[in-house]
Amino acid sequence: MDPVIIVGAGPVGLTLALALARQEVPSVVLDEGPGKDEPRLARTVVLRADTAALLERLTGEPLDGAGMRWSGWRAMRRRQVTREFTFGDDEPAPLHIAQHVLTGALRAAAAGERLVKISVDSRLDTVEQEPSGVTAHTRGPKGTWWRGSYLVGCDGPRSTVRKLLDIRFPGRTAVERHAVAALRTELPWAREALLHRTPPWRTSGPSAGEVTGRPLPGGVWRLDWLLPPGKDLVTPELLVARVRETLAGWSDGPAPAYELLDTGVHTVHHRLARRWRVGRVLLAGDAAHLLGAFGSQGLDEGLRDADNLAWKLALAWHHGPHEGLLDSYQTERRAAVSARLRAADQVLPLLRGSGGIRAYVPGAARGHDVLLSDGHLGRGPLGAPGTYARSPLAPLHLEAEVPVDTPLGAPVEDVRVTAEDGSSVRLRDRLGRGALLVVLIAPGTGVWERRHWVSAGVMPRLAAAVTALPSPAELLVAESYPGAAAHTVLLIRPDGHLVTALNGVRPADLYAAAEAAVGGRAARNAEKAEEATAGSAAK
Repeated sequence: MDPVIIVGAGPVGLTLALALARQEVPSVVLDEGPGKDEPRLARTVVLRADTAALLERLTGEPLDGAGMRWSGWRAMRRRQVTREFTFGDDEPAPLHIAQHVLTGALRAAAAGERLVKISVDSRLDTVEQEPSGVTAHTRGPKGTWWRGSYLVGCDGPRSTVRKLLDIRFPGRTAVERHAVAALRTELPWAREALLHRTPPWRTSGPSAGEVTGRPLPGGVWRLDWLLPPGKDLVTPELLVARVRETLAGWSDGPAPAYELLDTGVHTVHHRLARRWRVGRVLLAGDAAHLLGAFGSQGLDEGLRDADNLAWKLALAWHHGPHEGLLDSYQTERRAAVSARLRAADQVLPLLRGSGGIRAYVPGAARGHDVLLSDGHLGRGPLGAPGTYARSPLAPLHLEAEVPVDTPLGAPVEDVRVTAEDGSSVRLRDRLGRGALLVVLIAPGTGVWERRHWVSAGVMPRLAAAVTALPSPAELLVAESYPGAAAHTVLLIRPDGHLVTALNGVRPADLYAAAEAAVGGRAARNAEKAEEATAGSAAK
């Protein structure tokens, strides 16, 4: 079968190629550039722990040395600290990394992957599709025709793929602007990131009202200043003045020595493509949506697009068209991004406003700081990853379904699990292989050898039920899971989102949930599941 054509060799396109390769699907990545990325320390991204773990699985390398996992976070208003906490096991730190460093790591991983081919200097100009596949033409030194099974446009805000499909891209332009500087210096907080609102030292120009500091490795910091509305030019003199007064204000004295490494202006746009799928052509990342009111969060959503799409494309590639499954990509991801954009459009005017009755409401400023902090850290209404509770892949009417601390459709917690071969790993390490995960919560199994518990209690019946599922699945055992009682059975999608939690081994419900999760009928087929389970158990 023909490979998947991926247009765009940025982080989203390369992540999708590697995720497909992990599931034995070949791809061709069309890169319109020369295959190298310009180093820009003023262009960085902040990744939640789960998206950082996704990239580490795909590259096979830890990213801690390439980026910075913050030790803590603080929010300040004028001279007062309004919020402060330390990251730890209960609150995993986000990863802050320069985008060119991240792209370089993904390129290196793709270069060593036999199922990924990158074609540089290949600019797309034509896309044609028919029921059996897609044909694309590129111009340039290596201009040629390419044949693919599917085509995914990961080619950024000015997506050629989106334009060739005549898909509208409505939204808002220049929602916010930030002046950005990357510099090497020493600040009092070392590895902590901070948000400072209405700093008291503002003496030059109109008050920006907000500055954010995010550390990178090697004593480098990225500083962002929220600019006032308008299109005033950010001159080098203005930016240097901002740097000096900010460093002096944070140091309570003369500005410390610094080395200015890079500068820029980050303009935030909010846009959402009307359609993300047209036949065998799909959109992902900035080609499908633009968001990022906090300067560095947009890529996180693009990586979730790739993670959501990869296992669905892989299933369709290996087993033939799964129209409902592929349609669910647009339904799930567009709804998740739309919810974040809607929250930002509703909340940001309130957070950025000043004066009026809000200035006299007790605690309002502190509440605003909490909302903004959560947005920066990927939590709350402005930053939390989307859930797929209303997905067309969600099972219906499961009698044995029970609640756990993870909402249905949300990303699961990264607990330690034991595989059927007896190995102990993190749950996230088993994601992205194209298989559903079935996790039995069995307290005490960690202190027994596998041979003692694998044939005891409910395990034989559960193993038979897993074998009978309509899609490949892996059986795992966990000592505990937040909010789950003993003998709870979790069904998890290949991208780490919870399908259901069942009260014990219920083959009919487990079968129905698995069938729905891969795009089949949501109704239970109890008789089929019970018969298959009984037959497997008898063997």
